[in-house]
Parts: sequence; structure tokens; C-alpha cells
Amino acid sequence: MLKIDMHAHILPKQWPDLNQECNVCGFPTMERRDDRYVIMRDGKIFREVRPSSFDIPLRIDQFAQFGIQVQVISTVPVMFSYWADPEYTLRFARFLNDHAARAQADFPNNIIALGTVPLQDADLSIQEIRRLREELNINGIQIGSHVNGKNLDDPELFAVFEAAQDLDLAILVHPWEMMGSESMPKYWLPWLVGMPAELTRAICCLIFGGVMERLPKLRFCFAHGGGSFPYTIGRIEHGFKMRPDLVATDNSVNPRHYLQRFYVDSVTHDPQALRYLLDVMGSEQVMLGSDYPFPLGEQSPGSGIDALDLPATDQARVFHQNTLDWLGLDKENFL
Repeated sequence: MLKIDMHAHILPKQWPDLNQECNVCGFPTMERRDDRYVIMRDGKIFREVRPSSFDIPLRIDQFAQFGIQVQVISTVPVMFSYWADPEYTLRFARFLNDHAARAQADFPNNIIALGTVPLQDADLSIQEIRRLREELNINGIQIGSHVNGKNLDDPELFAVFEAAQDLDLAILVHPWEMMGSESMPKYWLPWLVGMPAELTRAICCLIFGGVMERLPKLRFCFAHGGGSFPYTIGRIEHGFKMRPDLVATDNSVNPRHYLQRFYVDSVTHDPQALRYLLDVMGSEQVMLGSDYPFPLGEQSPGSGIDALDLPATDQARVFHQNTLDWLGLDKENFL
């Protein structure tokens, strides 16, 4: 069976040092230290990365070991750089998008690319969205769960989402700059606690802010199983019903209505949680994802789905068809 991992990250092996070129601080850089590669930010190690982060033939061999033929690649969220001057971020995004497009062109049977945009500037984002779709043949973008403290229902972002719908471009929402990090300095809590909360906030803002209602054809996917949202939909719906004066101020539609309006990946790390996710969302809304090649991802991609012994039709949906539908692609391109 065709298997597509729709949540996998990629980096160039090298990229321009925007800090020097633009005389700023804060852009990530890559350094090689002996046999290690590390992402540096403001003189500190942000993350160690493996060669599989940028060596495409290596990663193809690795994911083939799990029966996966195709990866949907997106940049690492630290590269978003929404904090910077938008022109600098656009320059960085164009470099990353050109790199992703080359990977897709060089390995068309194994790689599907997602782009990135300078989301802090709507006009520049729309400009890059058009280039992605019309020049680079890229069918989707990855964005962060917020933009410099602005939630995804911020009016300034609506034009970006509208352009994505008009150009039939899918959107992957990935958590980043996790809320509450300053009060959770230990135990990796921003990733364990803040990450699920980030996605819940993003989904709630897109629903309650009326973005999904106003743009019914826009195809969102939320990484990491949609965070806490699917597991707290009962509480969210209850609050909507009991205090509409606080919750339903911008959209009067029950939030449960939208469970079949967006996609989530399968990164739950728990077969029982994945089973519940499928029960709540439906097998048409869940896609195989791994968060490759990072430690918080599923280390045996697809194993959580395999553990459920789903019917063949549901397996086909989760392993590939939902991702193809989300991106507007045909299965025949990967057979």
C-alpha cells in the first residue's frame, strides 16, 4: 500500500548567514562541529541535527525501511523568522522554498514540498504564495501557530488565508514559540505541555474567529494530532453552549461542526489516543505523519496506525488518500 508521511522536516545543508548580510541578530545558522551539525541562534545551540535532516537519498533509504515511499517535507519552525524585518524573512523564505522545490523536482516520486512565507507581512506572504503555486509547483505551505503574539484569527492574516484558498493551496499549522515557555524552564515542558496547547489555541481561533466559516474551501491540517483540541472538544463545545456571550462572539456555529472540516496528523505516541482521534475526527481526516527526523516524532513511522489493525479502506485513507486530497494531488503520480 502507498504510504505518505505528510509531516517530515528538512533543512538545507548550508544557508546564508542573514545576521551578517542584514546586520541583525536572531536568524538561525548551521555549524558543523566535528561529527555533529548544530543549529545556532544568538550564539547558543538551538538544536543538534542529524545528516538525515538534509541528506535526501539517506532519508529516502531510512523511511523506505518502514514501507513509506513519499514524504511531505517542510522547514523546521525555527526557520520561520516571523520576528525579523519582513523583507529579510522573505529573502530567507525564498531560499528555503527554492531548496524545497529542487528536492521535489529531483525526487518527484519520493518528495512533496511545502513552502514557508513571511507571515508577519500579508502582502509579502501573498506574493510568495503566488510564486510557490505558479512558479515552483508547490501545493501547500507550513505556518506557525501564531505570529509574534497575534493569533491566527487576526484580521491582518485573513488576506493570506483567502489567497491560499483562491490558489488552492493547503496549509499545515505547526506549533512554535510555545506559550508559557518562560514559566516552564525545566523538564522540556514547552514541548510536552505547550505544544498541544499551541495547536488547540490555533484551532479555536480559526473556528471562533470565523476564518473556517468564511473560507470553507481552505484545507487546514494541524500537526501533532491537533494537539489537545480533539481531546477537549467536549469542554470547548460545552463552553460554547453555556457562555455564547464569551465564546460565540464572532461565529455562532458549534465548534464540533468543524471536526470534519480540517485534517490532523497521526503523531499521538499512543494507540489508544490515536483510536480516539480516529473516532472523533473520522478516518477521512487523519493522515500518517511522523515529525521525522526529530526525537519527539514517531520513531517507527506508521507503527501507531499499524497497531490499530484498521480495515483496508481506512488504512488507505490514513496512509495516503487523505494526504493526496489535502494537497490536491493524484495517486498515479507516485505509483
